[in-house]
Amino acid sequence: MSELAAGQDTDPSSALKFGLQSSILFSFAIGGLALSLLLAGATLILARQQLVENREGAAAAIAVNNASRLSNQLTPESTIESLPSIVDSLTRIEGAQPVVRLNDRWLPGPEIGREDLPLLLRIQVANGAAGQLLTEIKGRPHLVIGIPLVAFDADYFEVVDLVDLDDTLRTLQIILGSAAAFTTLMGALVGLWASRRTLRPLRRVGVAAAAIAGGRLDTRLADIDDPDLDQLTQSFNEMAEALEKRIQRDARFASDVSHELRSPLTTLTSSVAVLEARRHELSERSRTALNLLSSDLTRFSRLVEDLLEISRFDAGAASLDLSGLKIHALLTATLRSLHLEKTALTENDGAIDLLVNGDKRRLGRVFSNLFTNALRYGNGISAVVISADSQHVWVAVDDHGPGVMASEREKIFERFSRGLAGGQREDDAGSGLGLSMVREDIRLHSGRVWVEERPDGILGARFVVELPRFNPGLEDL
Repeated sequence: MSELAAGQDTDPSSALKFGLQSSILFSFAIGGLALSLLLAGATLILARQQLVENREGAAAAIAVNNASRLSNQLTPESTIESLPSIVDSLTRIEGAQPVVRLNDRWLPGPEIGREDLPLLLRIQVANGAAGQLLTEIKGRPHLVIGIPLVAFDADYFEVVDLVDLDDTLRTLQIILGSAAAFTTLMGALVGLWASRRTLRPLRRVGVAAAAIAGGRLDTRLADIDDPDLDQLTQSFNEMAEALEKRIQRDARFASDVSHELRSPLTTLTSSVAVLEARRHELSERSRTALNLLSSDLTRFSRLVEDLLEISRFDAGAASLDLSGLKIHALLTATLRSLHLEKTALTENDGAIDLLVNGDKRRLGRVFSNLFTNALRYGNGISAVVISADSQHVWVAVDDHGPGVMASEREKIFERFSRGLAGGQREDDAGSGLGLSMVREDIRLHSGRVWVEERPDGILGARFVVELPRFNPGLEDL
C-alpha cells in the first residue's frame, strides 16, 4: 500500500550530506594520502638527486682519467686511424661510449656519433672549456661529458647511458606510489575505527534520548570509564531524572485532580438524573438550562475520564494486553457500535483475515475515536481501507471534511488541540484529548498514526494507523 507507506517524509538532499563519522573517516584518509604523497615526493626527489650525483661523479672521474691517458698517448703524428687501439685501452663504465675529435675528423662510439652530441657542449669544449650536460639521445637519457685536450687539436667526449638509472627511479616511483595508496587505505581504516570509537557515546546518548521520547522515562546512560565523558553522562542522567520527575509530578497532579472531581461529578450526575426524571414538571426555561447542564456534565465527565487515562500514559502505568486480533472483525464491531454498519470497509489483497498484535480495548478505543472524529469534524466517513505488507497492517479512515492543512497535521495530535474547530461550542464537542490518546495508544503498540490528503484527490482527510502484524504464538481474537 504505497500511498499509506508514503507517510514517511524523506529529504532527498540528506543523501548528499556527510555525517560526522564520514567526515572523520575522509579526514583521516585525505590526511594519510596528503602525508604519504608529500613523503613519497620528497623521497623520490632526494633519491633521484643522490643517484644522479653519484653517477655524474663516477662518470666525470673516469672521463677525466681517460682524457688524461688519451692525451699522454697522442703524438703530433697521431691520426684518427690510430685512435681505436688507444681508445679501446681506456677504462669503460657500463653504458659509456667515448667519442673523440682529432683535428677535423671524429672517431664515433659504437652507437653515438658526432651529430648526437649536444651542439652547445661541442662549442663549449671546442672553445677550450670542459663541461657536462644531461640530455636525451635517441629518446634515452644520457650524460655527456666533454674535455678538451689542450696539447692537441682534439676533444674527448664520454657519453654515459642513464637508462638504468631512469629504470631504477621509475621502480622507486611505483613503490612509493603503492606505499602512498597503502597509507591512504590504512588512514581510512584508522579513521573508521576512530570515528566509531568517538561516536559510540553519542550513539548511546541518541538511543537513550529516543527511548525517553518513546515513553521509557527511566532510561539512563551507564557509567563510562572516561574522564572526558563522565560529565556528559552525569548531565544527561540528571536531565533525564529531572524530566521524569517533572512528568510524573504533572501526571500525579492531573490524576489527583481527576480523582477529586469524580465525587462531585457523581453527585452532579445523580442530581441531574433526578431533574431529568421530573423534566415534565419544569418550565421551558428550566428545561433549556437542564439541557445545557446535562450536555456540559456529560462532556466534563468524559474529560475527567480522558485526563485519568492520559495521566496513566504520562506515569508509564499504561500497559497492553496483547493478543492476535483480526483487524477486520475489530473494525466491523467498532463501526457497529457507532451505528455505522453501512460504512464502506474495504480490504486490499485479501486482508480480511489479517491479524495484528494489539490490545482489543485500546485499539477499539483508537478506531472509535477516529470514527467519531470523522463524524464530528469530517462530515462523515467515506471509506475505511485495510492493507498490509509482510511487517505491517495499515488502516486508513477517509472523511468528507475540509481536510487538514499541512501545518496542522502534527498539531492536531497534541492535547486540547482542536484545529479549525477551536473556539466552537457544540453539544457533542469532544474533550480535546481524543487524537492525543489515539497517538499514545498506537505508540504503545509500537505503531504510528498520521493524517494526510485523500489519495483519490477528493477534498477530505485520511487518518492512517500503522500496526505491527501478528506475532505467532498469540491467540486469535
